[in-house]
Amino acid sequence: MKESQSAASELRNLPEEFDPSIYSARNPDLRGMNEAELARHFATVGALEGRSASMVANRRAFIGLIPPGSSLLEVGPFANPLKRGTGVKYLDVLSTDQLRDRARVHGVDPGACPHIDFVSETGDFGVVTERFDVVLSAHVVEHQPDLVHHLRGVASVLNPAGRYYLAVPDKRYCFDHFIATSSIAEIVAAHAQAQRVHSVQSILEHGALTTHNDTARHWAGDHGEPAYRAAPSLIREAIETFARSNGKYVDVHPWQFTPESFRETLQALFELSLSPLRVLRVYATVAGSNEFYAVLENTSQESLSLRKELPADFDEQAYLLANPDVARAGVNAADHYLAFGRREGRKLRV
Repeated sequence: MKESQSAASELRNLPEEFDPSIYSARNPDLRGMNEAELARHFATVGALEGRSASMVANRRAFIGLIPPGSSLLEVGPFANPLKRGTGVKYLDVLSTDQLRDRARVHGVDPGACPHIDFVSETGDFGVVTERFDVVLSAHVVEHQPDLVHHLRGVASVLNPAGRYYLAVPDKRYCFDHFIATSSIAEIVAAHAQAQRVHSVQSILEHGALTTHNDTARHWAGDHGEPAYRAAPSLIREAIETFARSNGKYVDVHPWQFTPESFRETLQALFELSLSPLRVLRVYATVAGSNEFYAVLENTSQESLSLRKELPADFDEQAYLLANPDVARAGVNAADHYLAFGRREGRKLRV
């Protein structure tokens, strides 16, 4: 009990996003500036140049912020979990054996895959039977069809005042470079529509608008060009991928963020009572990296519902089997039921 209380106390201590003494020490050309000048320089020039301004300058330093003794759930560890050891458990869409099979396919040591404690094919936190001081993920949030649903799921397995530590790709320095930064309207709409798979727009963007994934080239200003310019057929192929999916999940990035857009969006979701997680820190992307780091805190705030909920026994496949015209149309089963099926008195199963 004392160890848990100590961990909860340590969780309150996080380094600042901007530390003038660190900024000055790591950037000798700026020495002689006072604190106000240093802050102004970072806000207007330094952040864009990827200058280091915090103790959190890389993933190792970020993971080091998690207090020893914290109970921790890591999401999507594959064969390279960010944390191992006592008190760490794992949630994944694949079981341990399935994850190891995937590792073999990718030429990765299957023995590096941890034991998966909680398995959900949809990544739903409803399978998690414990609460934790910390939830941890790297490059997970950008894959979520309904980001709000994901954030609420994280909160549901966090202790009060527990924290979500996450590494997020910066769209400016990865293959998402040419895709527009996600808007709060798009994220709220996905939640209002109970989106469980990615839209044709997201699949099109991933198939046709992405570019190279060489971080060093991006930092050098060489972004290449959207893939479809060299191969226009990629647009048609992306549409065909969506059609073949027949309502099943296709893994793409529906959300693209920069550090500031992430901060603004996540804080707005909290202030709108759509997410119980408030932003504590967002550490800027450092030159040569393609990710930034954020820490969110569970406030246990009650979340606002934007739509009627699905029946507790709703099963998407059963609904499509009972309503073959919906299946043939290739629309999302949950979306159809909420928009039309309930009013039409559609059967939930055969």
